[in-house]
Amino acid sequence: MMHWYTGDPVYDTLMTFALGFAVFVFAISWVFPSPYGRFASAKYGINAGPRLGWFLMELPSTVSFFWFYFHGPRRAEVVPILFACMWAGHYLNRGFLFPLNMRVAKGAQTSFSMTVIGIGWAVTSLHGYFHATYFTRLHVYTTDWLHDPRFLVGFTIYYVSYAMNLYSDSIVRNLRTREEVESGAKVYRIPQGGLFRWVTNPSYLTELCAWAGFAICTWSLAGVFVFVISIGNLVPRAFATQKWYRERFPEYPRERKVLIPYVI
Repeated sequence: MMHWYTGDPVYDTLMTFALGFAVFVFAISWVFPSPYGRFASAKYGINAGPRLGWFLMELPSTVSFFWFYFHGPRRAEVVPILFACMWAGHYLNRGFLFPLNMRVAKGAQTSFSMTVIGIGWAVTSLHGYFHATYFTRLHVYTTDWLHDPRFLVGFTIYYVSYAMNLYSDSIVRNLRTREEVESGAKVYRIPQGGLFRWVTNPSYLTELCAWAGFAICTWSLAGVFVFVISIGNLVPRAFATQKWYRERFPEYPRERKVLIPYVI
């Protein structure tokens, strides 16, 4: 069974708070979608440019994770090293390469609310702390874990989903040509191909599946937390995005589901 309590009072208290906050995020996000990207609004405070905003929001997860990781007594063991490499690969893309590769219309400055960045700092700092502390201090992973069905299934789900996530992101990124970026034109088009044949939000779907895989292969409540907080943010946002596309494009494919092919 997954261990719901570690015996560390600070860790367990913060985890309880974090899971409760994830439920709150899920509830409030149906009313107020996270104000970034197409849902950015000046009423939530100062906005930052999309590249800077995304970088700032994701940065604490990397800093927090490696700070606690390198202070953990089991940091040099095989399984924690593998998990750290998975983490580094994910956030190398999400926190650094993804914002650098954005095709942002020239002059665009207001698409990432500082409110989101501030909340993101709290969430991603906890996210890094929970995982690194569990991997290197609160749990012992022997090399036998690499043969456990939970690890093998979760690892496979994670990397299949991660690859599909990268592909979905590339489809969205290429909707805007470099010429349009340079001209400052804000052009919106209907994405086509890949999982977009079935759902409006394949990037969200594959992100959720990836974190579900990570939770399974680490078999940790830390993994459950990031999966649940991602649901809290992305599921309501996925429905808001579907509505946004259908209002903007009368010809938007009616057969496309919001998030899960043929289901919702």
